[in-house]
Amino acid sequence: MKIAFFTLGCKVNQYETQVLTQLFSAGGYEIVPHTAKADIYLVNSCTVTATGDKKTRQMLRRFKTQNPAARIVLTGCFPQAFPDAAERLPEADVITGARSRGRIVGLVEQNLTTGERIVAITPHERGESFETMHADRFSERTRAFVKIEDGCERYCSYCIIPTARGPVRSKPLSDLQNELSGLASAGYREVVLVGINLSCYGKEFGLRLIDAVECACAAEGISRVRLGSLEPELLSESDIERMSRQPKVCPQFHLSLQSGCDATLRRMNRHYNTAAYAAIVANLRRHFENCAITTDLMVGFPGETEEEFAQSLAFAEKIGFAKVHVFAYSVRPGTRAAAMPDQVPGPDKESRSSRMIKATDDARAAFLRTQVGQTASVLFENRLKDGFYEGYTENYTPVRVLSPGDLRGQERPVSIVAAYSDWCEGALAD
Repeated sequence: MKIAFFTLGCKVNQYETQVLTQLFSAGGYEIVPHTAKADIYLVNSCTVTATGDKKTRQMLRRFKTQNPAARIVLTGCFPQAFPDAAERLPEADVITGARSRGRIVGLVEQNLTTGERIVAITPHERGESFETMHADRFSERTRAFVKIEDGCERYCSYCIIPTARGPVRSKPLSDLQNELSGLASAGYREVVLVGINLSCYGKEFGLRLIDAVECACAAEGISRVRLGSLEPELLSESDIERMSRQPKVCPQFHLSLQSGCDATLRRMNRHYNTAAYAAIVANLRRHFENCAITTDLMVGFPGETEEEFAQSLAFAEKIGFAKVHVFAYSVRPGTRAAAMPDQVPGPDKESRSSRMIKATDDARAAFLRTQVGQTASVLFENRLKDGFYEGYTENYTPVRVLSPGDLRGQERPVSIVAAYSDWCEGALAD
């Protein structure tokens, strides 16, 4: 029997889909691309924005059209956060949430046997434990994602994720060690530690993120350890200093900013201000040479004035980010921000997005120019056309090198000779 998977959303969702792929493969199912005709289609949903919900509904309809006889499985954050809305979707034959993924194979087989629709969404509860799961392979040949934390308790005013993902819970260090050992044996050189609120790792154990980082750096066969998106206020200078003593830690940090205006940050219920954020960036740059800071920036949050936007823009320019994901605020039903007054008109959001993207693209180009003349270690991943291979430096600068031999999977020193808008060109240094 053939099954296809489609994933929406973050790296955590992608990791969890990989785990599900392995579970169904072990159960004797043949994994096929989602563009192929399959007996079962599984959609792992994202509900960060209402647009994510819309895409989920579109994919359910597309797969039912692709094969009307197929069984459609809906799982992930959307049904967990909005179970009633998910249950009303007629295309879904099996509906589960963001918990108890180990049950999905059994639920699908029950549906195949009985033909009865199954809705099995387990509510989150205080004190629930981290769901044991290990991924042993990914579509990328050199980089593996490792989920070490789930849940969030920060309750930003625009965000539904605490409802979808529940309380903070963490992967025990012993489980992390075992998973990393398996990934190293499978040939992965780089691991990316990811979570819903990664900075809260270990809260229930009396541990901190630095403990997981040191555990990962101790894994034999792993040469690089990278961190996923971080909430900045939980990165203390002492932990940053401890991290800097680990030569495997990649000097690239994605610190979620959201706004460079303190008044907007307060309305967002973010737990820091711009001065604290700037101090954390300064600490990272002090302890990590050639450090890249990347971020997310939202424009058009309710109540944002043109003056507040100007403050956010000026702060972004002051920090000098290596890369920024800019997006306009969109109403997320079920959050406090959805009911806030002074919603920003669409044309204003579009204008602010364009201006912020222009400024941060300029900062991106300026950062890439600082890499020219340096020799960096590049872990090659992809073969491009015309004999070029692309990989990433430790600070996540994309570098392309012309080579007659296959460089994929190799980590090689590269002299960076030129910078373009979104990548650098290099030559093998050895």
